[in-house]
Amino acid sequence: MIVDAHSHFFPKTWPDFAEKFGGAWPWIKHTGEGQAMVYVGDREFRPITAACWDAETRLADMDRDGIDLQVICATPVLFAYDKPVEQAALVARHFNDAALELCAQGRGRLKSMAQVPLQDIDAACREVSRIMADGHLGVEIGNHVGDQDLDHPGLITFLHHCADEGAAVFVHPWDMMGAGRMRQWMLPWLVAMPAETQLSMLSLILSGAFERLPKSLRICFAHGGGSFAYLIGRVDNAWRNRDIVRQDCPNPPSSYVDRMYVDSAVFSDGSLRLLVDVMGPDQVLLGTDYPFPLGEQVLGEGVVNSKTLSKDEKTRVLRSNAVRFLGIDAPEAGQSRSRAALI
Repeated sequence: MIVDAHSHFFPKTWPDFAEKFGGAWPWIKHTGEGQAMVYVGDREFRPITAACWDAETRLADMDRDGIDLQVICATPVLFAYDKPVEQAALVARHFNDAALELCAQGRGRLKSMAQVPLQDIDAACREVSRIMADGHLGVEIGNHVGDQDLDHPGLITFLHHCADEGAAVFVHPWDMMGAGRMRQWMLPWLVAMPAETQLSMLSLILSGAFERLPKSLRICFAHGGGSFAYLIGRVDNAWRNRDIVRQDCPNPPSSYVDRMYVDSAVFSDGSLRLLVDVMGPDQVLLGTDYPFPLGEQVLGEGVVNSKTLSKDEKTRVLRSNAVRFLGIDAPEAGQSRSRAALI
């Protein structure tokens, strides 16, 4: 069985939140058969295809590439962290229910992560409790809320609640830093996104947050943890030599890698080898970022075709680690034309 733990969706339609609430909100305009453009207010955000909203299109691509189970989550533009909490809570509920509707069409092969109004911790915790009762596997959150990073006391409270509810937490970078200097060539996605993810991981480590969070918390960071794996040696060196780095962190930063998962979306066999070496073979799981252009175009090919991972490591990345992170049973393979024999 092969599990893709990182993919995205958009519903085919959703309410006109700008008309309902005022202000700029995401909306969708269908431009042709299986083609659409997502806007935010009057600004184009991203062209998308039917793979975002049509279960049969998604399942056909999964069959083509041997993916047995896929986890869907919202695209971060839908988070609405900058909106009043009452509006964001209603919007989160709408898209969470839409995700379950898409999964219901997936013949048992689609599962979902929900979104929450993270700008209000009480409201976010209430939505976590609701969505877990409804059948979601956990929550997808942005890596920060305004100036609040993951070590903020309110966000620590939220993560503790997720652990108590048994909700997996998938952290996705968004609202990237340095936008004024990165206006071209998708540089916010290519430079700032990896930096945002490393910032989130180090915020939890260096603040001592992991000393306060239960070990039952299952948290995963998108896109291979961004720049974390390549630069953790620099962080350890700083911890050894500067007291201001280690003042809240009692152990070497690299010793906390077993508290976090990362997905495999690094698009280079050498980078994947480094990622498994740094994080450990039990902390990396398959994530394709389907169905977007920056995701894998052949789902799972980076792991399946790796020349540097052993068969056992591939099995862990493609299946075992995701099963543990998501807290799901491990059904038998065979739902799709599985590529397990190719490992």
